[in-house]
Amino acid sequence: MLKLAILGFLCDRPLHGYELRRHLAALTGHVRPISDGTLYPAIKRLEAEGLLRRETEPGVAAAPRHTLHLTPAGQRALRELLREPEELDISDENRWFTVLAFLRHLESPAEQAAVLRRRLAFLGEPASFFYDGTRPVRAEELTDPFRAGLLRIARATTEAELAWLEATLKDLEPEAAGQGPQASSAVP
Repeated sequence: MLKLAILGFLCDRPLHGYELRRHLAALTGHVRPISDGTLYPAIKRLEAEGLLRRETEPGVAAAPRHTLHLTPAGQRALRELLREPEELDISDENRWFTVLAFLRHLESPAEQAAVLRRRLAFLGEPASFFYDGTRPVRAEELTDPFRAGLLRIARATTEAELAWLEATLKDLEPEAAGQGPQASSAVP
């Protein structure tokens, strides 16, 4: 996901390493903090793969600064990661949010809709944090108020996401069929 996030933010605009780290921290938050020991080797790998390039700018009051720019190969790699996310990218909420943050970089509404449909299918499968054997346990069945609360919050979040997915797919599908957008707010 770090590769996707780096490429996605650099597709938005060139950034200095420090700015990129701030953006990554805002996206992943406390869930997956990004250390310098993780970020800068990843940047070097992407640079070695030809997916980004570094440009040196004079520093305002100190040493020169390096700005990171996405290359055409980096743009293609980003679109491929978005077009074909791994199954875990669809099922893990934090990884899904990273995919969703950059899905607008897929220019085809049909491709965007295909990714959203995969998430919709995943959310349609019965699931729970707790099971009675192989049967998912519902919040109403629990006597533990904390576990019941967890399941109720998860259900409300899932219902909100399902409503958003269905509305967004409805807006995207006419575009995918070549009919143009129904609403300009489909994908901000």
